Amino acid sequence: MPDIAAFLSYVLVTTFTPGPNTIMSMSNASRYGFKKSIRFITGIICGFFIIFVLSSIFSIALYRLIPSVKSAMTVIGAAYIMWLAWKTYKSKPHSIDENTKSTNTFMAGLLLQFVNIKLILYAITTVSTFIVPYYKSPLVLISFCALLTFIGFLANCSWALFGAVFQKFLAKNDRVVNAVMALLLVYCAIKLFF
Repeated sequence: MPDIAAFLSYVLVTTFTPGPNTIMSMSNASRYGFKKSIRFITGIICGFFIIFVLSSIFSIALYRLIPSVKSAMTVIGAAYIMWLAWKTYKSKPHSIDENTKSTNTFMAGLLLQFVNIKLILYAITTVSTFIVPYYKSPLVLISFCALLTFIGFLANCSWALFGAVFQKFLAKNDRVVNAVMALLLVYCAIKLFF
C-alpha cells in the first residue's frame, strides 16, 4: 500500500497549483462566466481521464519511452501553451469580443491535455510511483483514474469559480489580468524545459 500522506500531498499540490488547465479555466470563467466555462473544463476532464487511463495501461512502456519522447512533447506542449498565452493576452472582455471563444471549447480543453507535459508527467509519475507498484487490477486502476480525474475537476472548478466571482474586477482590469495570465502561461511553457 502506498504512503497515503505522500500520495495525497503530491496529488493535491500538483493538481491545485497553477498550470495551463487551471489558468485557462480561470481565464475562460472570468470572460464568459462559470457556466459557459464548463464545456472547456469538461474537455479538460475527459482528456485528464484518458491520459490517466493510458498512463495506467502503458505505465512501464511509457516510463521507458519518456526520455526519448519527452523533448518532442516538451516542444509541442510549450508551443501550444504559448499560443494559449497569446490568445489570452490578445482577448478582449466578453462583451467586446464574442469571437475569441476558441479557447473556451470542449475540444480546446481536450486537446490541451495531450500537449500538457505537466499533466502527462504528473500522470506517469503518479501511476508509476504510487499506484502500479501496489495495484495491478484493472478495476482498481480505473478507480484511481476516476479519483484523480475528480480531483482535477475540483481544481479546475475552483480556479474557474475564482475567475467567475471576480469577473467584474477582472473585466475592469482586463489588460492587466490578461497580461498576468498570459505571463503565467509563458512561465508554464518555459518551466517545461527545466
